[in-house]
Amino acid sequence: MKIRSGGSDDIPLILGMLDGAVEWLVARGRTGQWGTEPWSARPKAVARVGEIVAQGEPWIAEIDGEPAGTLTLTPHPTPYVAAVDEPEVYVHLLVTDRRFAGRGVGAALLEHALAEARRKEISLVRVDCYAGDDGRLVAYYRSQGFELVEYFTANTDWPGALLAQRV
Repeated sequence: MKIRSGGSDDIPLILGMLDGAVEWLVARGRTGQWGTEPWSARPKAVARVGEIVAQGEPWIAEIDGEPAGTLTLTPHPTPYVAAVDEPEVYVHLLVTDRRFAGRGVGAALLEHALAEARRKEISLVRVDCYAGDDGRLVAYYRSQGFELVEYFTANTDWPGALLAQRV
């Protein structure tokens, strides 16, 4: 697996992976996380992805030259999470192309985020995720070494969790 630096040219690729994740979630009746409509069909979601990519550092994981997953790192959290009074690396838009599920793509991208934090001499990495349904995403991040900071509700009805890891 190779992890390469991305850019604004990768926005269609990122949206495609997010769309694939929505399709996969919907097929399993798990619509609470991202709804039922593809990201690319929602202008606000497309704009938000563009903002995150423009403000941060997108990274693309590739397996045999094929895009397998992505995340974008920024120095600040998403708007519904309180800022901290120290430098941080914040993980946004972590998603794996479903064709590569189970091959450690997400874990490799998170390890890359930790390595980037170390390289920048930043000791805090944070991420938020959907905390509804069975809490599977919270458990995943905890299995990757992140510790639960708090649960929260965004947009009045989206159950989320904030997690952090020190490096």
